[in-house]
Amino acid sequence: MSELRPVRGTHDLLGEDMRRHSHVHETARRLASRYGYGEIETPIFEFTEVFQRTLGDTSDVVTKEMYTFTDRGGEQLTLRPENTAGVARAFVTNGLQQSLPVKLFYHGPMFRYERPQKGRMRQFHQIGIEVLGAPEALADAEVIALGAHVLDELGVLGKTVLQLNSLGDPESRAAYRDRLVAYFSSHEAKLSEDSRNRLHKNPLRILDSKDAGDRELVADAPLMGESLNQASKDFFQTVTDGLDALGIAYVLDPRLVRGLDYYTHTAFEFVTTHLGAQGTVLGGGRYDGLIRSMGGPDVPGVGWAAGVERLAALIEAPPPAIRPVAIVPIGTAAERAAWQLAQELRRAGQHVELAFRGKPAQRMKRADRLDARLALFLGDDELAAGVVKLRDLATGAEHAVAREALLDELNRSA
Repeated sequence: MSELRPVRGTHDLLGEDMRRHSHVHETARRLASRYGYGEIETPIFEFTEVFQRTLGDTSDVVTKEMYTFTDRGGEQLTLRPENTAGVARAFVTNGLQQSLPVKLFYHGPMFRYERPQKGRMRQFHQIGIEVLGAPEALADAEVIALGAHVLDELGVLGKTVLQLNSLGDPESRAAYRDRLVAYFSSHEAKLSEDSRNRLHKNPLRILDSKDAGDRELVADAPLMGESLNQASKDFFQTVTDGLDALGIAYVLDPRLVRGLDYYTHTAFEFVTTHLGAQGTVLGGGRYDGLIRSMGGPDVPGVGWAAGVERLAALIEAPPPAIRPVAIVPIGTAAERAAWQLAQELRRAGQHVELAFRGKPAQRMKRADRLDARLALFLGDDELAAGVVKLRDLATGAEHAVAREALLDELNRSA
């Protein structure tokens, strides 16, 4: 190998990119906790069946994008392309149905083999929430409200539009499926090969096709709203009433769907025009049939996932890097005292830089590179007097501070 480099579609996170990334998931984690969501971390790989059964054999993710391999024990495993299936599997595995509803937050890497482009990587990161065991429409409203709250806290809600639709209950969805099959069957010769394969297995997936010919047919396809029964209309009305009560703006999009059979009722996406073709930054919906399809109990669910890289690209600026305090020992005797002082201040909550070696001038150069806010000088005179010389690196002003008063001084100047 002539050159070490990351695998195509992956990237290293450091510096400003890392601060943006951390700001997104830490903001989401903090807000999710306010809403009563506990945190879960599932393995980054599962038995392949977990995703095949939940995402469907006809989905692009399963047929084209999953990283699947056979391990040394002969088991077929897949790096997770999304995390709802993993959370649902964990729900069943750990017997969490004994304490419904279960509200969970997650963050971590996902993997899909696809053409890398801005906002679309082969290893990417998501934040997400799942509510399991809550059949009420207000659970959908809360999930959307939390998503809006996260976007607002990140300062990007105004760059997005919330698109909303109802997929109806299973009865409504079955009726809509029949109408779609009848419509697309009459135009079967014009469908792409992928859509013809999906026509009788999962016709709703045709509505998400990117093929230009399919898109022309989709424009005249029946709308889901035309197949909704009264119970489905009432459920959706409760969701929109809840959003109205919270002042959360939305646009009804009758073409917005989720292609998997277990999705029901609410479907939603926060979309933006600020990231080129990758317009969806947060999306989700209700999936009442998912856990049952995995062989678990009949437990409803609703949730969303958001791409961390896309949100990180949308925010105006990440939080600035923390400016440390640099300790500069002068002389051999001060080295030990500086080591002890650094640990004392770190345990008290201060961010402290203490170089491992170098003359005072060299240590000050490092402090400048790290954009330290203060320098603390310790020499023989300071040790004898029980003080530390403190220099403001922005103004150059210096003064001596008694060791016992140093922490209060640092806290005041922070």
